[in-house]
Order: sequence, then structure tokens, then C-alpha cells
Amino acid sequence: MGKTVKISGPLIIAEGMADCKMFDVVRVSDKGLIGEVIELRGDKASVQVYEETSGLGPGEEVVSTGEPLSVELAPGLLSGIFDGIQRPLTTLFFKYGSRISRGVSVNNLDRNKKWHFSPRVKSGDEVSAGDIIGVVQETEIVEHRITVPYGLEGKIVSIEEGDFAIEDTVAVLQTSSGKKPLCMLRKWPVRKGRPYKEKLSPDKPMVTGQRVIDTLFPVARGGVASVPGPFGSGKTVVQHQLAKWADADIIVYVGCGERGNEMTDVLNEFPELVDPKTGEPLMKRTILIANTSDMPVAAREASIYTGITIAEYFRDMGYNVAIMADSTSRWAEALREMSGRLEEMPGDEGYPAYLASRLAEFYERAGIVKILGKGERTGSVTAIGAVSPPGGDLSEPVSQATLRIVKVFWGLSASLAYKRHFPAIDWLISYSLYADKMRDWYAENVSSDYTRYRQFVMTVLQEEASLGEIVRLVGMDALSSKDRLTMETAKIIREDYLHQNAFDEVDTYTSMKKQFLMLKLIYEFDKRAREAVSSFASLGDVLACSCKEKIGRAKYIPEDRLSEFDDILKLMGAEMKALMQGGEEDV
Repeated sequence: MGKTVKISGPLIIAEGMADCKMFDVVRVSDKGLIGEVIELRGDKASVQVYEETSGLGPGEEVVSTGEPLSVELAPGLLSGIFDGIQRPLTTLFFKYGSRISRGVSVNNLDRNKKWHFSPRVKSGDEVSAGDIIGVVQETEIVEHRITVPYGLEGKIVSIEEGDFAIEDTVAVLQTSSGKKPLCMLRKWPVRKGRPYKEKLSPDKPMVTGQRVIDTLFPVARGGVASVPGPFGSGKTVVQHQLAKWADADIIVYVGCGERGNEMTDVLNEFPELVDPKTGEPLMKRTILIANTSDMPVAAREASIYTGITIAEYFRDMGYNVAIMADSTSRWAEALREMSGRLEEMPGDEGYPAYLASRLAEFYERAGIVKILGKGERTGSVTAIGAVSPPGGDLSEPVSQATLRIVKVFWGLSASLAYKRHFPAIDWLISYSLYADKMRDWYAENVSSDYTRYRQFVMTVLQEEASLGEIVRLVGMDALSSKDRLTMETAKIIREDYLHQNAFDEVDTYTSMKKQFLMLKLIYEFDKRAREAVSSFASLGDVLACSCKEKIGRAKYIPEDRLSEFDDILKLMGAEMKALMQGGEEDV
């Protein structure tokens, strides 16, 4: 037991803590405030407290629990809304009201609720860490797989089917050191990555249904992506769209230092969203971690680790998990504040010198892996972090440190957002290093022409940027017919393909097949229009074709009526053929 000698906001210095270890959880004062040891010097410990410290003074008792900050992992996680240290906000609301009282102590997961456990092994079976011993149908969408805890192996002595609470014994394992009762509840330190057999190279895309992402800047399943952008450019909207539509089994959304009203929107909106795959509420495969900007700064730093640990837990069941961190900049600001209170030597713009390594710790826990246990099972965690650079300055330390780690960069543009172009991802500064690795997947699952069409779109947009300088200087009339056609094709790509309405029932999500068909229309229009112009057809007549308007409306064609794309292609062929014949007759 120690005593406080200094209190500086969320940082407390306590002496008499020689028995403590780094990252041990402690309880401070008779109020029982939760804290974590982040520095040790002799018998003095620096503790970051996850709750408001006003009213405390020197001499307060500090008691170590002897355990690191851990999350509870068991049935009951899905559909849950937790704070940065996994306290259930719904339970706290019903027990204490709309404001979280200091020092409250509740179980992170419900200890009384019964879950129906169905065994997947029988008595006498040999099992090791990672093997599935039974399942619980946690929601209509997700089967919760109970595995042998890490570090244990042996023979199942007994196992039974029935309704159990998460702390009840569901099986007994005979190990080399004796019999071990197994329950459904697991605990895992948040700062320690969960083990796996082997990390694999990502080579399949995580389909998001957002055309600018899937076509131009795809993220791999098990990859890492960053969404930097200034205030009001749509970072949160992009992450909400990914949470709703991404091709992932489980979604973990971490609102890290988010504005309270935005987090409220998430909490109100998600329970009403319908999962497009199953027709069930999306919350049944989602976990929300809400840590708003008015909550204690130290808990903001913990929330990222809480989220990634929960994501790894579901990965180890064989699921594909997507974690959205919004935003890592506010997490870095929490690091900066704690570092300043610890009187550490500051780095760039006051951020701690270890900023880049802490960011890497988070992003490197993503990936696609072979999981522990029998068989060649795989699971993945795809990490997508929003970055909020002050004033949109991408040269600031958090953005630069993130760019050195991630392989996908979705740079948001304030100018695009002000033009009402959403998603406001700037195609001239964004990039994806996964696109080339996924060529084989596209050829096998979409079309062998998909990569060619994608390259065509990138080339046209680059040419438009170059021609734009000339247009600004001398006007559009100075361009040749072919260059003007390039500008028109680029306009079709921007306004009819890359622009996507998140609130339109049809346009909010586009399958890979429909994306390919839309690209094909644009490619064929450009190709045939050039042939018509070369045959002396008037550019004005080419652009007046009714097929051009139909291309613009193609994004509103429902997924069950994709045959309409063939009709547009036939109309285009007929109109262009007529123009070519007319142009040749005029000559």
C-alpha cells in the first residue's frame, strides 16, 4: 500500500510502491478510483488515473491489484457499449444515471446471464491452446466460439451441454500439472498482443461497397489504413460507411476522444441499421467503445488497446474483424498530455519521442494470421485509423508517423467536401500499396479486365489534373477535341462514379460486380467516343448522346437489375455507330 505525494490532473505520484510492476492496475483513495502504473522510480510510482481526480490530496491510499489492465472476453461482448476501460455504459446508466460516478465498480460482463453452451469435443479428446471446445449462439448473426486458453493443453475429462453463466465450469481439462476447470470467461492484458501461429501476407481485399475505395485505393483484409483530413472533411462519415458495409464478420468501433454529439449519433444510429447480409440489426455483430472528449484523458489512451484486444479475441475464433479508431490524433494528444505531466523530454510539437513506436504497436497488431489450434484456420484484423491533423496539415507528427506504418492512405480534401463531393477522398494524394498484390483476386473473382479499367480511371484523372492547368490559363476552347473528351470522361468518373450518396438506399453500397459494370460503361463510352471523333463526328453531338445521361444514372440501378447495363451498352453502340456514319458522310 502506498501514499500519494503529488497530484497533477490525471497523474498521481505515490511512494511506498516498491512491490508494484509496470502497468499494474491500482485503486486510489477511499473512492476506489481506477489507475495504472506507467512509471517506476525506486519506490515511487507514477499512476495515470482513468477517472476525475478533483478533491484528492496528498496522503491518499494507493493499493495495487497486482494485475495489469485487462479486458474480459466472453459471450456478452457483442452489441455492447463500453467506455475506454471496458466498463459497460448501459449498465452504468441504469445503475448510476447519465453521468458516471467516480470509483464505481461493476462487472465488465454480465455474470448472471445464462448462455446455451454446445460442446464441439467430447471426453477423452486431446486439445491444445486455440482449439474450439464448444460454441454459444451469442446473437442471431454470430456464433461465439469458446477455445482452450493460451498456455494449456491436455485431455478433456468432462464436458457437458447446457445453460451456463460465463464463470460456470463447462469442461474439465487434465493437464500435466493437474485438472483445470474451464469456464467461458477469459481475461487478457490489453497491452499484450494475443499469440498466433504465423502472420500471412494480405492478398484479398476487404470489400467496402465504397467505389473510390474499392476501385482506386483498396484495403486488404488484414491490412492497415489511415483516413487523415481536416475538420469537416468527412472522416467520421467514411468510418461509419465502412462499419456499416465492410466485408467483415465483426465490427469494433472505437470513438477515441470524439465529440459527445457525434458519439451520440453513432449510439443512436447503429442499433437502427440493418445488416445487409442477414437482415438483422447491425449491432448484433458490433462492439462500440465510447470515450468522448469530456471523459478523463487517460482512459482515451487505454481505449485503443481495449478495442484491438477485443478484435484479436474474435480473430482467434476464425473471424474477419474490422476495427475503426476515430481518432488516433486525439489518442496521441492524450499521450502528449501524460508525457508532459511526467516531465519527459518532448519531441516534435510536444508529442513524446515514443509516439511513432506507440502508433506502430497499435497498427502492427492488425493482420491476417494462422490461428492457434488444430487445422489451418485463419482470422484477420483490419485496422482503420482516422487522423485529425490541425488545420489539415499532413506534415504534423501524427500524420507523418502514421504514413510510415500504414499501406493505404485515404487523404480527405476540404475543397472536395466544400463542393459536396463525398466521400471526399482526394484521388491525387491518396494511395494503396495493396492493389498490385490483389490482381489475381480481381481476375478470378471480378474480371480479367478489372485491373485495366482501374488503370484507365487513374490515368484519366491524372491527365485531367494536367489539362486543368491549361484550362485555368487559356480556357477550355484552347484544348483539342480529344483533350476535351478526356476532361468530359474525367467529369463522368468524378461525378457519376467516385461521388457516392451515403443516404441513398441504392447508391450507399455498390457490389464489386456493379462497380465493374459501371467502369466498363465509362471505358466503352470513352473508347467509342474517340472513335466517333476520329471519324469526324462532332464532339457536341457525341456528348449529347442519351447514353451519356444513362451512364450518369447507372449508379442508381439496383443490384437485382444489373442486366440494364447491357441495354445501355447496346444503346451506346447504336448511337456512336450512327454518329460515325454521319461524320463520314459529311466528309
